[in-house]
Amino acid sequence: MKFLRPIRIAFVCALALLPGLVSLPHASAAAPSLDAKEWLVYLGTYTGAKSKGIYVSRFDLANGRLGAPELAAETVNPSFLAIHPGQRFLYAANEIDDFAGKKSGAVSAFVIDSRTGRLTPLNQQPSGGDGPCHLAVDKAGKTVLVANYGGGSVEALPLKPDGNLDGPSAFIQHNGGSLNPQRQQGPHAHFITTDTANRFAFACDLGLDKVLVYKFDPANGSLVANDPPSASVAPGSGPRHLAFAPNGRYAYVINEMKCTLTAFSYDPERGELKELQTLSTLPDGETMKPNYSTAEVEAHPSGKFLYGSNRGHNSVVVFAMDAATGKIAYVENVSTQGKTPRSFGVDPTGRYLLAANQDSDTVIVFRIDQNNGRLTPAGSSIEVGAPVCVKFVPASR
Repeated sequence: MKFLRPIRIAFVCALALLPGLVSLPHASAAAPSLDAKEWLVYLGTYTGAKSKGIYVSRFDLANGRLGAPELAAETVNPSFLAIHPGQRFLYAANEIDDFAGKKSGAVSAFVIDSRTGRLTPLNQQPSGGDGPCHLAVDKAGKTVLVANYGGGSVEALPLKPDGNLDGPSAFIQHNGGSLNPQRQQGPHAHFITTDTANRFAFACDLGLDKVLVYKFDPANGSLVANDPPSASVAPGSGPRHLAFAPNGRYAYVINEMKCTLTAFSYDPERGELKELQTLSTLPDGETMKPNYSTAEVEAHPSGKFLYGSNRGHNSVVVFAMDAATGKIAYVENVSTQGKTPRSFGVDPTGRYLLAANQDSDTVIVFRIDQNNGRLTPAGSSIEVGAPVCVKFVPASR
């Protein structure tokens, strides 16, 4: 399957269409309460011998402990998850290349039970291309945006008031390639999200070495090419994921193929990104190796720190962020105590980082120093088969 990256991906099989099962009133797009003492941690995985779908664990903020994981929903290759702003629905990108007899992946919708952590299936829609690897819910909670790595395309799926996915409101096929003949002969959309004002959508395309920019209308879920239509990174870099600073004035793109991170200034009126700097995600003196690549990037809620994961080197890099200039400065690299940290999640209070080690089947908890952003193992870990995404939802009793 052409969408598979050069890292281990577990068994992939067909995905059956699930009927709509639950009807709920419209969910608000309110931010999660940071007063919660316990959080549900949802873990996306690649399914196979050790995983059957999406898992959930209870996370105690008081002591940084993760509870034993439980299967929240059985579904195939839910490699990336997104939580609705109202915290009542969860959406998963099913990273497959054949859905309902078509060359496409799928997007699955679930209702969250914040007491038990269980997920109730709602429905599914085709993702519009094979190998969907990332999705996001817009800030208004009206649209799911999905990026198809294999298909090199992005799609918008409107949401019904009860959380069900509707048919696509927009589909855009990327075209072109870049420097690397093995990885960049064609487009590979790897990420999509909206800016903090919900006016523009940004899609990282590893195959094009570009972040494509689209005007986004939450009222109808439309995507229209912006002017300027994109921002570029150095040829052969392979942009993978993007994180906005909490103030919305800067964006940070982690580049998979060169293990670098590019900082951009952002003009929210024009939807324009301008490069500020590019730094290595590896420590001084560490050279690139064939098995090295980056994966996730996330800004700390305080806007003071930035984190990125290095596969192969098996570390999380910590940068300090300058709120005035948007530039970053290297702080440290910390071992994730496992293999292939494809993803991680910073809890909404900013006190902990949870690293998902795909190839050692572990999730490791780190404490975050609020003064300098440095990471210290919290002494808590759980075993989950091929974990590749970490998302938080406040738990209720």
